[in-house]
Parts: sequence; C-alpha cells; structure tokens
Amino acid sequence: MEPTKHTIPKCIPTDNPKTISLIKLIRYTKKERMKIEQTPLKNCFIIHDTVHGDERGYFIETFNQRDFQNASGLDIVFVQDNQSKSSKGVLRGLHMQRGDAAQAKLVRVLEGAVLDIAVDLRKDSPTFGQHFAIELTGENHKQFFVPSGFAHGFVVLSETATFFYKVDKFYEPGNEVGIMYNDKDLKIDWRLAESEIILSEKDKTLGSFAEYAASL
Repeated sequence: MEPTKHTIPKCIPTDNPKTISLIKLIRYTKKERMKIEQTPLKNCFIIHDTVHGDERGYFIETFNQRDFQNASGLDIVFVQDNQSKSSKGVLRGLHMQRGDAAQAKLVRVLEGAVLDIAVDLRKDSPTFGQHFAIELTGENHKQFFVPSGFAHGFVVLSETATFFYKVDKFYEPGNEVGIMYNDKDLKIDWRLAESEIILSEKDKTLGSFAEYAASL
C-alpha cells in the first residue's frame, strides 16, 4: 500500500494582509472581558485580554473558564500549568502528544518576546501541514490557544523570555512526538539565523514532517 500523499504545507504569516482577510470571526464575551480572534486554522485562536490600567499599573483577568467556553464554543478543562525561562535564540519545539494524550494549550509570555508557532497535524484537516505564527510579548498581553492535534514550538526573540502555558492533558512521555524546527516541507521562518538557534539535545533528534505524515 502506498503512503497517503499530502499537500505541501504553506505558511500563514500574521502580518500578511491576505491573512488578515482570512481571519473571519471575532467573538466577544459579555462586558468584552475576553476577545477571541479566529485564525485561518480552525479552533486555533488569538485571545486579546482586557487590560485595566491607570497610574498605579494594570490588572488583567488572564483566564476565566466560563468566558473561554462561551467565547470559543469549546469544552476545555485545563489540568496543568507550566512555565519556562529561556535566553535569546532558545527554540523549544516542535512538540506534541498523540492519541488520547493529545494536548490543547493556552500559551502566553510574561516577560520578553517570542515567536510562537502552531502546526496543524490533524489528519483530516483541510489545513493539514500548514502553520500559524504569532509574536507574543509581555507587553501585548496576547494569548494563543493551540488545539489538540497541533505541534507547537517557540523561539525567544528578546534577551530573555518567561513563557507560561496551560494544558488540558497531563504530560505523557510515551506519547510525545516532534518535528524538526527547520523541516524542509514546513518551511517555517523563525526570524533568526541558523547560527543563533539554540536547541536541546533532544530537539536535535526530532523527525521530519514527511515521516510523521507517513505514519498516519
């Protein structure tokens, strides 16, 4: 039996005017506490939090289970929070968990700036193999919801960055898989030169998109 053939993936940059025209839906919760922006990848959202600021500083409600469900239409219950701090050029990804262990993630940056990437690896998705890129910073207060069935990764653009994320499934190393950040088919622009990228030994051994697609 011949392996299933898949369309070569295309990049969906966030700053392209064509991309903006593809972002079809913005939903608001009551009192506009949470604004959810649909990206071209189904159920992959940008969340714009309402910032209440004055001369003293600011206050943000960063997550509300009821508002998130009402705005997104998804019944997601997060079970674990994770946080990391990294130096400029550190790239973590592309990671995911398979099967029943597949994780949805809600990610944000507390300090610094990162380029965050989500790759659609849902077998029957019309955007299979496509990716979405967004810059998350401690100043723009954006959050990014990555649904299950996606590979996820980020690279640090600032001198340091503190990255925070919620997941709806516990970490299961036996179900963890990944794809190399510089995969020739995904063609992701990480905005840094190859010489600036810093990988863990584990991430240096990740497989290719073609290998992952053939395994489905």
